[in-house]
Amino acid sequence: MKLYGHPFSTCTRKVLLTLAEKELQAEFVHIELSKGEQKNPEYLLKNPFGVVPFLEDGEIKMYESRAICRYLDAKSPQNKLTPTEISSRARMEQWTSVEHSYIDPAVGKMIHQKILHPMRGLATDLQVVESARKSLHFAFNILNSELRKSPYLAGEAFSLADLFIMPCHAHLTLAKEVEVMEAYPHLMNWWSRVSKRPSYKQFN
Repeated sequence: MKLYGHPFSTCTRKVLLTLAEKELQAEFVHIELSKGEQKNPEYLLKNPFGVVPFLEDGEIKMYESRAICRYLDAKSPQNKLTPTEISSRARMEQWTSVEHSYIDPAVGKMIHQKILHPMRGLATDLQVVESARKSLHFAFNILNSELRKSPYLAGEAFSLADLFIMPCHAHLTLAKEVEVMEAYPHLMNWWSRVSKRPSYKQFN
């Protein structure tokens, strides 16, 4: 297998975490985002959307990080990240959708405004930052209530729902916005559990 990506990318990190959880090996091909390599014609032949990551596994060629993670989980029987019990699986799908729709976009805005814009000599739009902060408070408050009831988002076992949210902590820390998570005790208890996993330690 080959994984094309950048270690700073939260989407690439999702796949790296999944590979580690599944005990799978993949050659890592570094795509330098700051040089625009994701927009090079040869890379666009792999992923026409011009983003990372991209996975090659024999005849299987995939983009979209969450789809790649689901493929890797289905490919290998050990250390399943998708519950078999229908209600737990439904909860997992609900929270992966929340991550995709509400958490990841807000974290992305934080990174663009507080890290990437200054690197490119652009001004930080504080209104965008505040809007993203409010969105994260809203979502994290809901996650906090859920994690009061169970150790993981899908129930008693770690799943893709937890894994997809894990990379946002590093980006919020880098953007000096980690207190948005720290305001929620059950969310931070969850973080204490998941950040001790060998897969997380491998890439942080």
